[in-house]
Amino acid sequence: MTEKEKSTRVAVIGAGPGGYAAAFMAADLGLDVTMIDLDPYPGGTCLYRGCIPSKALLHAAKILTEAREAEHWGIQFAEPKVDVDKLRAATAQVVDQMTKGVGMLSTARKIRSVQGRAEFLDSTSIRVHFGDGKAEEIAFDYAILATGSRPAALEHLMIESDRLMNSTDALELPDVPKTLLAIGGGYIGLELATVYAALGSKVTVVDIAPTILLGADKDLVRPLKKRMDGVCEAIYLDTTIHKLEETKKGIRVTWEGPEITTKTKTFDKVLMSVGRKPNSSGLGLNTTKVQIDGRGFISVDEQMRTDDPRILAIGDLVGQPMLAHKATHEGIVAAEVIAGRRVAFEPRCIPAVVYTDPQVAWVGLTETEAKDQKRKVKVARFPWSASGRATTLNRNDGVTKIIADPETDELLGVGICGDGAGELIAEAALAIEMGATARDLSLTIHPHPTLTETIMESAELVGGRTTHIYKAQKKKG
Repeated sequence: MTEKEKSTRVAVIGAGPGGYAAAFMAADLGLDVTMIDLDPYPGGTCLYRGCIPSKALLHAAKILTEAREAEHWGIQFAEPKVDVDKLRAATAQVVDQMTKGVGMLSTARKIRSVQGRAEFLDSTSIRVHFGDGKAEEIAFDYAILATGSRPAALEHLMIESDRLMNSTDALELPDVPKTLLAIGGGYIGLELATVYAALGSKVTVVDIAPTILLGADKDLVRPLKKRMDGVCEAIYLDTTIHKLEETKKGIRVTWEGPEITTKTKTFDKVLMSVGRKPNSSGLGLNTTKVQIDGRGFISVDEQMRTDDPRILAIGDLVGQPMLAHKATHEGIVAAEVIAGRRVAFEPRCIPAVVYTDPQVAWVGLTETEAKDQKRKVKVARFPWSASGRATTLNRNDGVTKIIADPETDELLGVGICGDGAGELIAEAALAIEMGATARDLSLTIHPHPTLTETIMESAELVGGRTTHIYKAQKKKG
């Protein structure tokens, strides 16, 4: 049964960080907005099944780790006891509080929220399917697609088993298995490996790539790899998994790699964390002019417009990097474009953070990218072993690096591996966006003792010297 057609100026399909940011901006600009999503409140994957619950669990993991490492300072705690039910409930409470809060902001803006699955009928209307079999048709002047992404899977390894989890399953924390295999050494697999290892699982990470965090600079990954080698039972690289089979004792894994000594091994649970894929199917886009590439991403221009003049798209749907903060800014641009403003999404840089322990963060040009582009750059690294603040934290295993133009000294990129790197990287992002030079950073007085000083001192190293590292100066003449 289909209800009588309704109309809206802007239909936003998907209420994640990109979708609700677009809807809020459009409403703030005086446009009539309808927001459609499967969840009861705005938030999307990030708030319900991604960024927020994972960070809540990572915070709990950090507390456990710090309690165990307090002995370094002569402080001893009894072995922590983890109430998994309470931890799960506390994480759910965080999600509930944030999604309802965003829902209140939506209501305050008088945005019409519709819970259901949207399907395009043509370039001017959609049908929203409800769970009770009913449907509603909505005519729109413009639509913003913001349906996000979902966990990818290696189809040849998929089996019907409650022991096989994706990232969504793992974040629900059904239990803490004695042994866990994480397939995938990317940021999702490593973050969840950090959580489960802290909670008591014996975690093994396996990846077909030659390194974890493939694509990140090796010198940033090195401190993380060293620490995770001590946290995990094993990390197997250049390793291929051929088969998964459920047995009475768990999932038997058939694998092959340079460090694999037995052809098979059984784990209580297996986490498949091999990336994400865009949610561009099942939307009826074949009834529009929207173009989708072979990987499922939607083609857009710098104003987030698709090939259909009435439809815009943002977030994970439109390609890498698949990050919530990128989607938010794209959503704001899309709303402004619809309102007639002359804007475009053209950031100079987008920061990325891996919330492992230690954290890894980077923004702008990486050294790896510079080498691939055969671009000449100047690279300076400041080891955290020379940082007073890092030493007071007993976490001086990190590094801060700066990549600058060798001729102009312009700041091109910054990478950080260390405690709180995700909080530190924003300064670097601002500096790059503002067109700052390394000297601008080095002349900016940073408070002492802080980890932010590592940015200042690495910037000083671009010029050849810094206070806390001695380098013999070349004699002039």
